[in-house]
Amino acid sequence: MVGNIEEDRDGLHQSPLGIPELLYVSVKMENPNLTLSRDLLPHVSGSCPSLDPSKALSMERESASVWELSFVVPPNHEALEFKFLLKPKYIDNPCFIEEGPSRVLIGGALQDGDRLALFRLDSDQVLEYRVFVEAKRASPFDLAASWRAYQENFRLSTVRGIPDVSINSEVQTGSENISSASLELDLEHYIVPSPPVSASSAPVYAANLTENPRSLGSGSASISSSTVDGSVSMINQPETVKLTEVNVPDPSKVYQSPGMVKSQSVGTISPLQKEDDLRGLLVDRGVGVPRLVKSSSSNAFTNLNLVTDTKNSIPAAAGAVAAAAIADQMLGPKEHRHLAIVMVSLPARGKTYTAAKLTRYLRWLGHNTKHFNVGKYRRLKHGSSQFADFFRADNPEGVEARNEVAKMAFEDMISWMQEGGQVGIFDATNSSKQRRNMLMKLAEGRCKIIFLETICNDVDIIERNIRFKIQQSPDYAEVSDFEAGLRDFKERVANYEKVYETVEEGSYIKMIDMASGHGGQIQVKNISGYLPGRIVCFLVNTHLTPRPILLTRHGESQYNVRGRIGGDSALSEAGELYKKKLAKFVEKRLKSERAACIWTSTLQRTILTAGPIVGFPKIQWRALDEINAGVCDGMTYEEIKKNMPEEYESRNKDKLRYRYPRGESYLDVIQRLEPVIIELERQRAPVVVISHQAVLRALYAYFTDRPLKEIADIEMPLHTIIEIQLGVTGVEEKRYKLMD
Repeated sequence: MVGNIEEDRDGLHQSPLGIPELLYVSVKMENPNLTLSRDLLPHVSGSCPSLDPSKALSMERESASVWELSFVVPPNHEALEFKFLLKPKYIDNPCFIEEGPSRVLIGGALQDGDRLALFRLDSDQVLEYRVFVEAKRASPFDLAASWRAYQENFRLSTVRGIPDVSINSEVQTGSENISSASLELDLEHYIVPSPPVSASSAPVYAANLTENPRSLGSGSASISSSTVDGSVSMINQPETVKLTEVNVPDPSKVYQSPGMVKSQSVGTISPLQKEDDLRGLLVDRGVGVPRLVKSSSSNAFTNLNLVTDTKNSIPAAAGAVAAAAIADQMLGPKEHRHLAIVMVSLPARGKTYTAAKLTRYLRWLGHNTKHFNVGKYRRLKHGSSQFADFFRADNPEGVEARNEVAKMAFEDMISWMQEGGQVGIFDATNSSKQRRNMLMKLAEGRCKIIFLETICNDVDIIERNIRFKIQQSPDYAEVSDFEAGLRDFKERVANYEKVYETVEEGSYIKMIDMASGHGGQIQVKNISGYLPGRIVCFLVNTHLTPRPILLTRHGESQYNVRGRIGGDSALSEAGELYKKKLAKFVEKRLKSERAACIWTSTLQRTILTAGPIVGFPKIQWRALDEINAGVCDGMTYEEIKKNMPEEYESRNKDKLRYRYPRGESYLDVIQRLEPVIIELERQRAPVVVISHQAVLRALYAYFTDRPLKEIADIEMPLHTIIEIQLGVTGVEEKRYKLMD
């Protein structure tokens, strides 16, 4: 409607409806002398037929020294005569009128040019302001849309007064009858197929999802390069041993986040090394743009290459992750730019499951991480039909064969790191000091090793893990007799137990009885640096308790109907119907889960959607708010394309890294969602997350291990519930579509 502007006989630009375009005029005053002008507020007053200071229009502060007044006039408007005034903050004081003749504005331009505005404060002091005018043509339809968006954004939310945390909330008096939105008794009626690349709907053996060996010569065993790369560095540790224990309390005795750390000894950190060639001024041009450095002895800027022998070493991340990676590269030893997490455990203690979860978490944060499972190498090299005798410590052929594939996997991991990989998860039992010493020698000068030991003394969990392994592991795929496979695997475990040695050397993290989530302990020794610290924080909050996470967008909003982004609009008629259906769904799905809770953002469309749900605590999270569209908030994509074509094209080229002017990027959203992920991992009861498209894309990508580059394009339809089932078998997904 607003396109194909034509010019009429009078030279005015018109739309197809015959409505002429208007002039958007911005009049600005600038005065760098803030000392004299800080108590004087600029105004504009018409001077024809006479100047009346009481009717002067106040100018808005644009910056510390610039004031602005904007208005809209027809292109052929009559001459506007005006003068600038300075009014004191205090009403009793007189105002100051600019000296000289009145200014005349015609066609969006000043007739006498941009002459200075002079104000005589007294006989000795004259205050000067620089004056300039900008005029642009504006469609009346665009102006109307902007005004409508302005009105929508500044309208008071209908949910004001609802507390951030409400427990056992009930339906408010006068609310609509929820029974009008009935659901089928069988929720399976609403199940719809999940996308092909989503999480599996059946249990998956985690080792099958690890990296394929490339050192065994198989044409299908090549490792594809990742687009999410980075590196890590750790500060050299002193000789003094530092030991920290994290005690995780039993939640039945105390309700407290298991993040308290009790230090048993204090060590000192060696001074940071300086690199003379990196001294100078760093200039960050934004996410995804090469960083520049200006030498202190030169006026020229050059590209800052932090690591010359590593490809794509900066993680695809924003905020703290990016800052930490750059600092570690600039200050840390070369070999510490790569981190190897070496698993240590007896079989069936959750080692591979923990490795898979950690891999998923680090990838989601933007660190290039891969999971190398030595068992997968062993099966490809020596076959899958290896029974318990193969794992005996007094079987020299078996020991040599297992060490051989361990070296192959470790060398593959190192080769991948040299090509740009950052964190390798080395997944094997590594149960003896001899094996771990071999790995530390292989890592010398190439990467930093942190041992991650998982210890489980719960016989029920161990038995469950063993039975799952017999059912899912390729080692027993050809064993038809389940009981025979069970006996063989238990014999294999016994062989490992005879020679098992707990970790005491190097840097390590020990997870002791953490699987159930009901108490436990983490021991940490010689751990420092941003990334190792994040790993410890993540691990202290993980467990294997099965529970569902339900993800859903708010009901359709008024902005959804109009195709506008952002804002804080209320629900449409369809959205009002969905909130009732959702309440019925939650009532049926979680009827036996009284410890469940409901999480929403702080925007009214999610709070309204959660309104009819009763009997569960509701918590508002600012971190769950929709991506901040900045200056584009309230616009349609067509309006952005027309009025901000460069921004529109930039977003289309890289939606992951694109940051709205004065707003956020998807990488920014991921950074603010990390506390949400940590808390979702810590929760032992179901959680219903009612949020927004961009936020749910990021959360869904975490649980399904989707690459960062795909996050911005993940399908997240309205009026659909995505159920993520967490547990010992990994992540399973089910989708319910309650309405079109």
